[in-house]
Amino acid sequence: MSRIGKKPVELPSGVEASVSGQMIEVKGPKGTRSFKATDDVTLSVNDGTVSIEPRGKSKRARQQWGMSRTMVQNLVTGVTAGFKKELEIQGVGYRAQMQGNTLKLSLGLSHDVNFEVPEGITVTAAKPTEITIEGNDEQLVGQVAANIREWRKPEPYKGKGIRYKGEFIFRKEGKKK
Repeated sequence: MSRIGKKPVELPSGVEASVSGQMIEVKGPKGTRSFKATDDVTLSVNDGTVSIEPRGKSKRARQQWGMSRTMVQNLVTGVTAGFKKELEIQGVGYRAQMQGNTLKLSLGLSHDVNFEVPEGITVTAAKPTEITIEGNDEQLVGQVAANIREWRKPEPYKGKGIRYKGEFIFRKEGKKK
């Protein structure tokens, strides 16, 4: 039995869910999101909750049960509160600034990096060393954060680079004489 899959997903006030076949659509104050479940699970909406049940007792059905429940929970969280990732930039001369729909990064390269922000994502650079990524799709928010971080990952000797807020970077000792 899936501990996660057994729990129904509660729909807060102001959020509506509709199921048509294997597709669930959730509408809320921050937009509309949808998810297509596999044929191994059954989705149903009952008086303010969404419940997911496996079809059969196969291993794949049990795997999809918990995963589908988590995906539906992420839809509900996305249309109510949204998702947020914060990045910190460390290094002399490293900075970020928004110019319209483009994030301009100065990362010690021979040129500035211009990162186009995808639709549905809001990127803000309140300080030159902090980047905030917000949106209602958890996967897309995480992917944008990973793409930005990929330009200059934190290195272990001086710790320079782009890191997630609160991330611990294992530091190495430099070469000794």
